[in-house]
Amino acid sequence: MADSIMSKAATMEIPINSNGDTGSLAGDDSLEQDLQQVMVSGPNLNETSIVSGGYGGPAGGIIPTSSIKDIRMKARAANVQHSPPSGHPITSMIQQHPGSMHHSPSGSGLASEEVARGVAVEKLDSVKKWGINTYKCTKQMLSERFGRGSRTVDLELEAQIEVLRETKVKYEQVLRLATALISHFNNMVQTQQALGDSFADLSQKSPELQDEFGYNAETQKLLCKNGDSLLGAINFFVCSINTLINKTMEDTLLTIRLYEAARLEFDAYRSDLEELSLGPRDAAAAMRIDAAQQDYHLHRDKYERLRSDVTIKLKFLEENKVKVMHKQLLLFHNAISAYFAGNQQQLEQTLVQFNVKLKPGADKPSWLEEQ
Repeated sequence: MADSIMSKAATMEIPINSNGDTGSLAGDDSLEQDLQQVMVSGPNLNETSIVSGGYGGPAGGIIPTSSIKDIRMKARAANVQHSPPSGHPITSMIQQHPGSMHHSPSGSGLASEEVARGVAVEKLDSVKKWGINTYKCTKQMLSERFGRGSRTVDLELEAQIEVLRETKVKYEQVLRLATALISHFNNMVQTQQALGDSFADLSQKSPELQDEFGYNAETQKLLCKNGDSLLGAINFFVCSINTLINKTMEDTLLTIRLYEAARLEFDAYRSDLEELSLGPRDAAAAMRIDAAQQDYHLHRDKYERLRSDVTIKLKFLEENKVKVMHKQLLLFHNAISAYFAGNQQQLEQTLVQFNVKLKPGADKPSWLEEQ
């Protein structure tokens, strides 16, 4: 019935007069009554359906609106069910401290940030000072190399430093030659040892030449023993020279390098102060001159202190060098002379005199002495 009434209302013609006003309809009263009946007896708007297809589509695409409302109501009920009750501790904590759920930096975090910032500032300042110092020293070094700048020179001290460097080079040559002598002589002693063993073996297997092989074996064994003693003396000599060169002299040369770096810094800041003194004398220039004077005095004190250290170390190095080399050269001479003279007793006395200790097994008696 409702469909027939709606179709009837949709197809009804509405006459319009010449003034554009609608004319009176013949069946207005009956049509109004039919529409009221449709609104009363028609479908509930809360239970209307949504057509997913087009007009006149299949009924399978119709979704009841009531089912959508049921789904929404169930979802709300589930949210209410899973939310904490009003008396729950979490709910009370959130209500009492609403801002506690947000992260805020603690006092220790702020302190650590301040410390890190301070360290960064210190590093930046140190890098800045290092850059300025490097620039000034490089400028001074290039000026000296091209003959445009002046340098502070201590003629007596520079001469002593040059002598030390030349002496170190010559002592290193002696050290290399003595080390080569040890290597070659050690090979000779090992060869003598093998030769003496061969002679001893042949003396046992050749009865007709037993005495001759025995004498030669004894001689080689004795030479081996004296060779080990001489090797001990030369090793002691090499160790002492190595200590003198690579420790004592190197320590003095390290102080000399520090002194030369301090001299270059002193001249760089001295030249900077001289340039500022020749410039204008306004307020900003006066402040720069005061800062340059402070740097100048600081580097001058450092330069003078290191120059004094170098002078003292050179003096003690010379005394130590004379003392050590006197003992080592006497040992080397006496040991070589006693060995090539065949004086075993003098060679042993030389080792005892200079407290030379041989390697374990080096003073082992020969096989003839054991018999």
